[in-house]
Amino acid sequence: MRYKAVLFDMDGTVLDTLDDLTNAVNHVLSQYSMPPRSRQDVAHFLGNGAAHLLRMSVIPGTTEETLREMLGVYQPWYDSHCAILTAPYPGILPLMETLRAAGVKQAVISNKQDSAVKRLAEAHFPGLLETAVGESAAVRRKPNPDAVLAALREMHVSPEEAVYVGDTEVDLRTAENARLDCAPVGWGFRTEEELQAAGAGRVFHSAEELGSWLTSRR
Repeated sequence: MRYKAVLFDMDGTVLDTLDDLTNAVNHVLSQYSMPPRSRQDVAHFLGNGAAHLLRMSVIPGTTEETLREMLGVYQPWYDSHCAILTAPYPGILPLMETLRAAGVKQAVISNKQDSAVKRLAEAHFPGLLETAVGESAAVRRKPNPDAVLAALREMHVSPEEAVYVGDTEVDLRTAENARLDCAPVGWGFRTEEELQAAGAGRVFHSAEELGSWLTSRR
């Protein structure tokens, strides 16, 4: 095995959350008489947390006060509607099961609010993860390394013994800031071209390809 631990980004990496996220954004926009956003819009806005997602989704001229109000509507609504259409990407569960059987520790890291991260991790990956960490008052959102470092501490693994798997430029910067190797994947919310423009080297195109690399020797 290349690593003692694998830390996965959540949205766009292990879970396809786009439909539930789009529905949550459009629910909030409708409450404020703003036009809806497409799945493609939301995909491009993702990666920097809920506040950034809403900021990019609202109409020009929306005040900071209104954005704060909208975030207060968004977070509890998404918490209670985050597991309706969300599902793991193909091959993710077998990959995690293989890593688990080999003794590799696993975690999920996200800029989503911590409550939703833990709920989704428990629903989709029971018994496969050591921990799941989202944004909270004590954990700054990525690309700050807080969530990654918190997970590493909980797993008793050093950065040199772990790899971070993600699908956006934010994930590349997060791995860099936490001093972890990074394995970018191309099935999520960014294209291979966008990832390479952000500094990615090899981009993995399937969970099977990623698994073969993770389970091979250096």
